[in-house]
Amino acid sequence: MRTKSRASRSGLHIRSADAGDDEFILSLVARFVDFELPAWRKPNACAEGIRRDLKQRLDALPAGEAMFIAEDRDGARVGFLRVQRMRDFFTGKPNCHISDLVVAPGQDGRGIGRALLEHAQAWAVQQRCALLTLSVFPGNARARRLYERAGFGLDLLRMAKPVR
Repeated sequence: MRTKSRASRSGLHIRSADAGDDEFILSLVARFVDFELPAWRKPNACAEGIRRDLKQRLDALPAGEAMFIAEDRDGARVGFLRVQRMRDFFTGKPNCHISDLVVAPGQDGRGIGRALLEHAQAWAVQQRCALLTLSVFPGNARARRLYERAGFGLDLLRMAKPVR
């Protein structure tokens, strides 16, 4: 799916990911834990879980999921997005969820994250979703600011407590 969003106006191009993108996508795993995590979350363990999940999806993308790559004017890959279609627990209506959104190192502040969010929203409209959701660690202040500026607000607050 291609959209005429901020991506095309800023010189970014967002396209469906393909097998040639696997190495690039996996190279971004460290960015998913490059901020303050809750005390009981260890960066290496989180990164390994993310890597394992991404590898599984790269091998066989489940129905109702899509992966996209953001490229700059020169065709360099600068970001990654994975979205899922699911049912809302409370209403049973279709919702879309941003599972992964990451901008490549050194590319922050160029509007790439914003363009990927807009692409996710366009995908959600196409999928006839009632809500577009995402999860973010409390310590990821930069991402939280981006999401809030894009109109995301708290829906559910997940809390955790180590039991050992």
